[in-house]
Amino acid sequence: MKPLRFALFGTGFWSYYQMAGWREVGGVECVAVYNRTREKAEKFAAHFGIPAVYTDPAALLDAETVDFIDICTNVETHAPLTALGAAHGVDIVCQKPMATSLAEAASMVAACKNAGVKLFINENWRWQTPIRALKAHLDAGRIGRVFRARIDYRNSFPVFDNQPFLKDLDQFILTDIGSHIVDVARFLFGDASTLYAQTARVHPDIKGEDVATCMMKMGGATVVCEMSYATKREHDRFPETYIQVEGDKGFLELAPDFWIRETTDAGTLAKRYPPPRYAWADPAYDLAHSSIVPCQADIAAGLRGERAETTGDDNLKTVQLVFGSYQSAAAGTVVDPAAL
Repeated sequence: MKPLRFALFGTGFWSYYQMAGWREVGGVECVAVYNRTREKAEKFAAHFGIPAVYTDPAALLDAETVDFIDICTNVETHAPLTALGAAHGVDIVCQKPMATSLAEAASMVAACKNAGVKLFINENWRWQTPIRALKAHLDAGRIGRVFRARIDYRNSFPVFDNQPFLKDLDQFILTDIGSHIVDVARFLFGDASTLYAQTARVHPDIKGEDVATCMMKMGGATVVCEMSYATKREHDRFPETYIQVEGDKGFLELAPDFWIRETTDAGTLAKRYPPPRYAWADPAYDLAHSSIVPCQADIAAGLRGERAETTGDDNLKTVQLVFGSYQSAAAGTVVDPAAL
């Protein structure tokens, strides 16, 4: 099969793992990189053996023949770079969070549809090995009708150490980790019909919120998502997500260290679902980094015309929950995400 040619836009912290993921997946070839700082782009290109470096994204697309671009730049550049790629008739893969606002995200989806190109969001959290295993347990139906669930991402990991720009965001945890967590909620339980959120700032030296709680009605279930980078706890195993699901026939739990416990009248079944390990992954992030590979494999299939999960249309519903949460928290009211 002929490799898909692509250009990577952005050569910062996350891009190294993004590129390593693509190489793990295979079937794609990065032929050029763009970064506004040439020195950073050249360092990245030398590391991965990429032949061409650009400091102007338009010049790259004018000069290179690519099947898609992978946007791994700051969120405020996602919409203009997506519009640029769409205008050049190439498919788009974009890092999360999708955009700085719901309107901006909708404009990205529209630009790609109008140009007849595909848009995918690199939303990897739902592809974590234990979360996929939990979904399989849910789909088996042994715990019956789900009526309540809790998704717990609370820790004190020093996330600002290697991504200091996060301190300066006016909107932080909901756009950063919240994009992942509410997407997992959608993946597991479906779309939300109501949403209520509260936020707080605990770290004194940041602009945005570092604590958020969202409560949603998803089908017949009440789903609570708890997020924090200010919580000191015994099981502080960044970046693990803990999940508890209550059904009318049982209880399902994704517990620390990747254990899933399913309790029904027949007893409790316990099994551990550790993620694969890759030599290129940062040990502090390896759970998240390992999920890049199946996510990008799914996107690669989508680029070749197969069905993929994290399309622009799908992620737009996640974006509705993120910015709906800010609206709910500011007004202290319940909102309808679909009406935003």
